[in-house]
Amino acid sequence: MPEKVLFYVQHLLGIGHVVRSSRIARALERAGFAVTIAYGGVPLAGAGWGGADVVQLPAVSAGPEGFGSLVSAGGEPVSEKFKDQRKDRLLALLSSLQPDILLVEAYPFARRIMRFELLPLLQAAKNSTPRPLIVSSIRDILQEGRKPKRIAETRELVEQFFDAVLVHGEEGFAPLALSFPEAGLIADKLHYTGWVGPEPGEPQVDEQFDVIVSAGGGAVGAALFEAALSVRAGSAFADGRWLVLTGPNLAEDAFQSLSRKLPSFVTLERFRADLPALLRTAKVSVSQSGYNTVADVLSAGCRAVVVPYAEDGETEQLRRAETLAAQDRAVVVHQADLSEQALAAALGEALSLPQPEPSGLMNGAAATASLLRDLCNAADG
Repeated sequence: MPEKVLFYVQHLLGIGHVVRSSRIARALERAGFAVTIAYGGVPLAGAGWGGADVVQLPAVSAGPEGFGSLVSAGGEPVSEKFKDQRKDRLLALLSSLQPDILLVEAYPFARRIMRFELLPLLQAAKNSTPRPLIVSSIRDILQEGRKPKRIAETRELVEQFFDAVLVHGEEGFAPLALSFPEAGLIADKLHYTGWVGPEPGEPQVDEQFDVIVSAGGGAVGAALFEAALSVRAGSAFADGRWLVLTGPNLAEDAFQSLSRKLPSFVTLERFRADLPALLRTAKVSVSQSGYNTVADVLSAGCRAVVVPYAEDGETEQLRRAETLAAQDRAVVVHQADLSEQALAAALGEALSLPQPEPSGLMNGAAATASLLRDLCNAADG
């Protein structure tokens, strides 16, 4: 009988967590696990969970104040009654499924605002008989700048509830200690999976673009798109064929504004499922430096210009961009310096970078399945 995995996935703003989690879910299914997704975000078109059973919780997302507040799918502030309904639904799912593994995306390193349901879920899982393995699934670089008390709280939660923490990155590229100072105190629970990148067998494409501009979900990409569309003939690649992918979360009025000012050499679309394949034939990628975009770029062996999102104290993309630049894998344009001239210069500079080899360390989803199998076997043995 296959081991059962209950995988808690909650995105609040962008789509990166969902893309990475869906790749992991499909790899778990291929490895023979029976996967149930407890999905707490607004449904995302195009998110493919393979054969997993997806249980949609009453959806929430980040409110107008950012990650410090929650709103329902209709945009209403989330009430205590609403929270209780979600918590009860999760606990009932845990009780009925009786999973062998409880896999929690992001928490306790992020999603602190969801602790109203996650702490009861973790406590119930810990008290279950038989007790499931409890595992955290996190990206390579975390948000920095948290107070020492918050960092210590995170480490204590790992020690109290979690059997393992899967870090979806390369220790040689960005060890967890780079963004989480107490990583050494939980080193015995850390397992690096490598990047969760494009899956083997993703299709080849006949189309070819010289420059591909993207910004993940697109909710905070408007300035990047405006700068890209301002680059005129005479700058590097401006006469080539460009593709601008705005992401599904760019506001409709902003999308329509961009569509009215397109140069003849630019194709504008919201989303392309075949982006990893398109990048393999592109000359330069221009993007922010979110986890999945960087994984796609490294997998493709594409030269890159990155404009890290760094508003509201965000540090994750900036740290990843700086690490890429230090290894000659990308040219960085800081968000505060973004302009037509800066982007045109960066495109030219990207041409001088060594032609990157496609990274072979993209099989983090398969490695996650293998690690979970080993953890299950060790627990049984």
